[in-house]
Amino acid sequence: MQIEPRLMKEMIRLQMTNDADITSASLQSNGSSRGKDDNFQTMLEQLMFGGLPAGGGRGASSFDQPLFGYGDVMESVLAWSEPTDTASSHSAAAAPTAYDDMIARASANYGVDELLVKAVIRTESSFRPNAVSSAGAKGLMQLMDGTARGLGVTDSFDPEQNIDGGTRYLSYQLKRFGGHEKVALAAYNAGPNRIAQLGIRTEQDLMDKYHLLPKETQNYIRKIEEAKHKLA
Repeated sequence: MQIEPRLMKEMIRLQMTNDADITSASLQSNGSSRGKDDNFQTMLEQLMFGGLPAGGGRGASSFDQPLFGYGDVMESVLAWSEPTDTASSHSAAAAPTAYDDMIARASANYGVDELLVKAVIRTESSFRPNAVSSAGAKGLMQLMDGTARGLGVTDSFDPEQNIDGGTRYLSYQLKRFGGHEKVALAAYNAGPNRIAQLGIRTEQDLMDKYHLLPKETQNYIRKIEEAKHKLA
């Protein structure tokens, strides 16, 4: 998808203005900065997700926290702005990777669909083993340090350990939420306690309370579905 240079320039200007207002916003009414944020978010959602409904923030640490950190917004804009050809993009995404054997082993060990694991890796890191988010999440499946330790992962940049740990964590969420894949993905992103506190247990619950999810989580579920389609 090609973004008009004028539109990209305006989006970057709005985001930079928002960043500059962060310090003063904590001491003042957030009316003016909120307006700027709304302008940017509206433009971004129309561009990327057709105005997907918005939600809230993130949870605490431990196994009940989201597995990975909040990514940089402008990095996402630039990534989604690259022009693509549907046919070539699909074939490239479905091509074998250096991690297929590791994914297959983790999938078999924890009973998680291999395609789902690949879609999570593609969405989280674009298959980059040294990826680090702005929140400090690391590796292919973007493990936070505390969660990685709980999963027995000693080196999040080691692909084998990262895939094993991330797949194991995903399997926990699938079991916790009765095999409902989209709910498990929401828990993987926003944290299982947050999802449970919203009263979301099934995919019907998820549909009914979708508007209560953080914007990041709404977008995350959609990106995973798109990645599965491209990888199939």
